[in-house]
Parts: sequence; structure tokens; C-alpha cells
Amino acid sequence: MTAMKLHGIFAPLTTPFDAEGNVALGQVRNNVALYNKTKLAGYVPNGSTSESVLLLWEEVYKLWEAVRDATAPSKILIAGTGAESTSETIEHTNRAARIGYSVALVRTPSFYKPSINDHMLAEHYLRVADNARIPVMVYSVPVFTHVTVEASLIARVAKHPNIVGMKDSSGDMKGIAAIIAAAPREFQTLTGSAATLYEALELGAVGAILGLADVFPDLCAEIYEAASAGDRTKAQTLAQKLVPPAKMLLMDYGIGGLKYAQDRMGFYGGLPRLPLQGVSEQGKAEIDQMLANLISQPAHHS
Repeated sequence: MTAMKLHGIFAPLTTPFDAEGNVALGQVRNNVALYNKTKLAGYVPNGSTSESVLLLWEEVYKLWEAVRDATAPSKILIAGTGAESTSETIEHTNRAARIGYSVALVRTPSFYKPSINDHMLAEHYLRVADNARIPVMVYSVPVFTHVTVEASLIARVAKHPNIVGMKDSSGDMKGIAAIIAAAPREFQTLTGSAATLYEALELGAVGAILGLADVFPDLCAEIYEAASAGDRTKAQTLAQKLVPPAKMLLMDYGIGGLKYAQDRMGFYGGLPRLPLQGVSEQGKAEIDQMLANLISQPAHHS
């Protein structure tokens, strides 16, 4: 398989719901049409930002199709296909391939925590990669799964020709540095942590899949471009702007906060699916203030 180039900033799309709580496919297409005009490298539906664990797989397939239909030809499509069992993960991955996705993002299984170790995870990823019709990325998101992908696992699986990279959402710079050192040169590490985007790019990450790219697509892309061009001052200055929203939207208010900020920035966020909650009036006021501060900051000119 030819190597898939995954450089740049990808948005892990949020999932819009209508007033009845159904997936609003028209809003999905509208958001993607807006993102097509940005510098984003591509989109990831059915990641954790998409409320993937709250969706039925039938809904996910429709979501994948809606995103595919709306996506500009220059953008890369990555499908979140991970499930707890290896066989189900393979099934979803090959469905994504048939729908037209280029890459599968496969989260670590996480339910049977005491049994999870490098050997089990390696077996899982190697079997998925053997049977997948599209390249596979390992997805480490310990804040939700409580499973951290270590460099030792990547050293084992990254040699597989169909495992092309990983998304590391740990925010652990030592861990990312160890992973990049352990992996073959062509293995592509992307960060999922907006607060440490600049540092990860400095260490050799080739891009990022960031929830904040749903709200600030061009700002995230500009940081990547500045870092790639070697303009460290500009990249660092712009990256500092992401720190307050990263804390407020991702840590304090979660998906509800991120979706509210999308609404404020001209995209469709709407409410999350129960049991997740929307943002309180006080939370909205805090987010509005943070957005106003961010937008009023002068643009950096190098």
C-alpha cells in the first residue's frame, strides 16, 4: 500500500443532533462545507469528540457517508473505527473503506483493564492491520480509556506495513518523544493535545487531530504551518492562544462547551447527546468572554 501522508491539522468532527436527539446529517454537511474553506488537512468523524460511544453504529455509517459526500477532494478522511473486539473493529474498518475513507483511527480496547498489556494490544492491532483494506492508525486516549500506548507497543506494531501512524492524546511530551524515537522514520505521530501542539511538532509530530480545530480551524492550521516553515517564534506565539480555550473547552466544559463555542464561531454545535449536558448560563458567559479575548488579540505578523 502506498504510504498515506497525514501531515497537517485534522478536525475530529462533532456530531450535530436535532431537537429530537437524532443525528442532524444536514448540519454535518453544512459544517464540512465551511471547513472545506479552511486550511484543515482533513476530517475525523466518530472519534471521541464526535461522541462516538453515544452513537449507534448505524448512525455512524450514515455520518461517514454524509461527511464523505460534503468533503472537498483535497481533504483526507479518517474514520474512527475502534470497538472492544478485534473482529468488530475489522468489520467497521472495512465498512469505512467501502464508504470511501482513506485511513482508520483505532482506539485501544479498554473495558477488560486487568487483561490489557502490550502483548494483547499488539495482537489486536496486528490482526486489524492484516485484515483492514485501508491503513490503520493507533489511537491512544488515556483520559477516556485509562490505557496508555507506550513506545514499547509502537516499536512492535509500527513495522507492520499497514500501520501508518498514531494519534497520541496523552499530552505527555516524554511519552511522545519516546514513541517517535522507537518508531520507524516513516511512522507518522499526530498529537491530540491542543495545549502541547507546539511542543509535539518540535519533537517531530507531523500534525494533529484537535477538538479545537472544530472551533478555530485556521488558527490551528497556522500554528502547524509556522512550525513547518521553521518560524518558531510565530508558532509559539500562536500556540499560546490555544492554551485558555484548551483548558476551558476540553477540560472544564467538555463536549458541551466545545459545541457551544462552535455555535458562537459560526459552525453548528448544538447540544450533546444525553447523558452529556449542555453548558450552563454561567458557563456560556465564561466561554463568550474567552472567545472575545481570543478574537481581540492582534494577529501576529512576522
